[in-house]
Amino acid sequence: MPQPSRVDLVGVGLNATDTLISVSTFPAPGSKIGFHSQTVLPGGQVASTVVACQKWGMSTRYVGKLGDDHAAQIHREAFAQAGVETRIIEEPGAASAQSIIVVDAAGERTVLGRHDERLILRPGELDREWIMNGRALHVDGFDTAAAAQAAAWARAAGIPVIADLDEIYPQVESLIENTDYLIVSRDFPACLTREPILEKALRKMKNRYGCKLTAATLGEDGVLAWDGRNFHHRHAYRVPVADTTGAGDIFHAGFIYGLHRGWPLVRQLDFACAAAALNCEAVGARGNIQSVEAIEELMTAGARYNSVSCLSKVV
Repeated sequence: MPQPSRVDLVGVGLNATDTLISVSTFPAPGSKIGFHSQTVLPGGQVASTVVACQKWGMSTRYVGKLGDDHAAQIHREAFAQAGVETRIIEEPGAASAQSIIVVDAAGERTVLGRHDERLILRPGELDREWIMNGRALHVDGFDTAAAAQAAAWARAAGIPVIADLDEIYPQVESLIENTDYLIVSRDFPACLTREPILEKALRKMKNRYGCKLTAATLGEDGVLAWDGRNFHHRHAYRVPVADTTGAGDIFHAGFIYGLHRGWPLVRQLDFACAAAALNCEAVGARGNIQSVEAIEELMTAGARYNSVSCLSKVV
């Protein structure tokens, strides 16, 4: 295989084929309800982030693992259509990762996942050049050991590392230690630090691991970020929501795009919030990745939520 070209972003992490099932209300235990529609679409945290960045004009590479089934073909075609360079390891006889996603009338999603253990990406399957020929690295921690190896290579070379974490995977701290921009889900800081107050947990994470930035995405409450000097709380944009699947993935893409452009942090966060909001207007993890111009229009004229119920007083 020829050596990879230089790209703006390398993503190492999860892909999944999403089967989205639309219902009026989430079913109660033991109930029988009808559903409105069923749609099969490509998704996955890092995979969706990379596709969004490519759409916005960045050059990208996706590194991951697939089976040899029809779902794998869906992913290959989606990457090719977007223009993403891929370094995909195929596991013969394995089923590619799948998610069943139940979406209610408010657009809130519930995810059921299945992942063949043979699809775990291992450090020995990585080529160092895949990582070193990138200007930034994005990981999700699902294949923790491989992500940690990629992050260590990037950190040693001065390549910024962005992480999207929503679970306390085994040995995840070895990954966080080499992460510059740690942007996690709402509950992750408390789970990691055992500190229930979000602001204090974000401070602890930054102090403990030496990240440049620690932040938590908060749904309608937007995002709270700590840069070592100040907290930055940016409200989410109010849009008609069809499906929240992929909102966090596209938020990370927006943050990475702003980082690539050298924007101030507040503008990065606002762009990320707007990109994530617009994606929620259609079904699927990549259902409504809008143009940079459309995102900036929402930033200029869009209404925002005002809720701060999940935030305590900054101390």
